[in-house]
Amino acid sequence: MDRLFHALADTTRRDILRRCVRGELSVSRLAEAYPMSFAAVQKHVAVLERAGLVTKRRSGREQLVRTDPDAVGRARQALDELESAWRGRVDRMARLLAEDPGTDENDTTEGPER
Repeated sequence: MDRLFHALADTTRRDILRRCVRGELSVSRLAEAYPMSFAAVQKHVAVLERAGLVTKRRSGREQLVRTDPDAVGRARQALDELESAWRGRVDRMARLLAEDPGTDENDTTEGPER
């Protein structure tokens, strides 16, 4: 999960993922779209590949990159689970804040200094 979220944390990698979801693109073709070196784009692709978000295959001299839809689905599932957990926590906090706190029976201090 850490590799997945690390890979998705970068704008360029998210863009590469979006571009490759439409079909295979060569790394050299991807590199044309960014103001960075070919080697830098290769490194971004490698991060995505280690996270399982893209697959690469060789076709002649080119490395073709494709988004793995199953991996994207797993990422979405992980995010949905996190959202559900946090929504539950926020709902519980809202209920606690809405409850009347009443007075503390053990509090014997008087005046504004409590």
